[in-house]
Amino acid sequence: MSAPLHPLHAHELRAALVRGAVSAREIAETALARIAALNASLGAFTDVTAARALAKADEIDARRAQGEALGALAGAPFAAKNLYDIADLPTRAGSKINRERAPARFDATLIARMEAADAILVGALNMGEYAYDFTGENVHDGPARNPHDPAHMTGGSSGGSGAAVGGGLVPIALGSDTNGSIRVPAALCGVFGLKPTYGRLSRAGSFPFVASLDHLGPFARSVADLAASYDAMQGADADDPAQSPRPFEPTVPTLEAGLKSLRIARLGGYFAHGGEPAAHEAVDRVARALNAERTVEFAESERARAAAYLITMVEGAALHADRLRARADDFDPAVRDRLIAGAMLPGGWVVKAQKLRRWYRDRVAEILREVDVVLAPVTPTRAPLIGQTTFMLDGRDTLVRPHMGVFTQPISFIGLPVAAIPMWSEGERLPLGVQIIAAPWREDLVLRVARALEREGVARAPIGAAFV
Repeated sequence: MSAPLHPLHAHELRAALVRGAVSAREIAETALARIAALNASLGAFTDVTAARALAKADEIDARRAQGEALGALAGAPFAAKNLYDIADLPTRAGSKINRERAPARFDATLIARMEAADAILVGALNMGEYAYDFTGENVHDGPARNPHDPAHMTGGSSGGSGAAVGGGLVPIALGSDTNGSIRVPAALCGVFGLKPTYGRLSRAGSFPFVASLDHLGPFARSVADLAASYDAMQGADADDPAQSPRPFEPTVPTLEAGLKSLRIARLGGYFAHGGEPAAHEAVDRVARALNAERTVEFAESERARAAAYLITMVEGAALHADRLRARADDFDPAVRDRLIAGAMLPGGWVVKAQKLRRWYRDRVAEILREVDVVLAPVTPTRAPLIGQTTFMLDGRDTLVRPHMGVFTQPISFIGLPVAAIPMWSEGERLPLGVQIIAAPWREDLVLRVARALEREGVARAPIGAAFV
């Protein structure tokens, strides 16, 4: 092809490959060359799997030459947050300690499923240490940098995933979301992100953080790619005991179904206050585009967020207890200190937090029987500068690291599916994000609404201007 390949979405690359306009090897080589040229500016990749990528590309080309049907993601380069097992690489989980582990023997389930759909793995991505991070700054590997202004944060903990997609290094990346770690970097990096329902996608072969809150999911620059990658990763997996046995429920066939008959509302109360006015104006614009005039409220969301934080601290501390005892000095001090604090919280508080979780889930379920989709901001502010420690929240100087998830934590607390969509204001070089939220197992609805907004130009995911 005479036109550059890197701006193409995964579905466009597949179409070009199928019609013979380009080879899978050309696609893979282009991605690898961009990573080599641009990663120093973005800090997105910690490992590059060049030999593996080229071998997969050659396999795809050979099968195409034989007339074999190709998978739904054929030829699409992708990368995964480095808490996913990748055969022959140690699973870092963003830490100094883990890089001393033996290399993984097998790929994580979701990586295997992406490759079964003929996507091409090109490497592993930077992340906040042990996923306990909302900034994208890693003290061991350096910060991931925002593709729209590298002086600013990507958000975390899947910061490398947001940077890689927003910088046009890959059309699809995989991340994880415990309290907002897909949605926050998707919003700050100006790409689409999907946090599926808790238990929907297998977590087998990923390094955990908080077992009762961890989700895995994709990033992309188009909703079609987001849906196709999500569909490719669906399916029961006996290796993840927490995964739901629900059957495959494809979302791609309904992407263009539009908004007819959907009941859409915006979230008021807790979600309508705090942070920059621009964060709420972004929700206003989405609500107007969707003709969503109704406002509903998830009662006690502030308490739900506090309970989610408490559970995070306690479960995270339990997971890392042995490492904290043996190698405390090898942790990022900000991560270490929060984990130590979690280890000292009373058990009775956790019981109360879990009781609130059940109560909150039941109250939200009542609302989601009345409406199909609700809207809320992703973050309270645009991307802070790298190294910035505070921002203004409700007129108070507030710590960045724990508070970028004020609007995401209450939602993942009860495992609801969410699409994060990128929103832009005229004259602003940094985006914000809006959460599209639905009842459990209705990923089809959040993706359908996201696609309608993308089709109308309300949401868009351009490659960062310096990386086009």
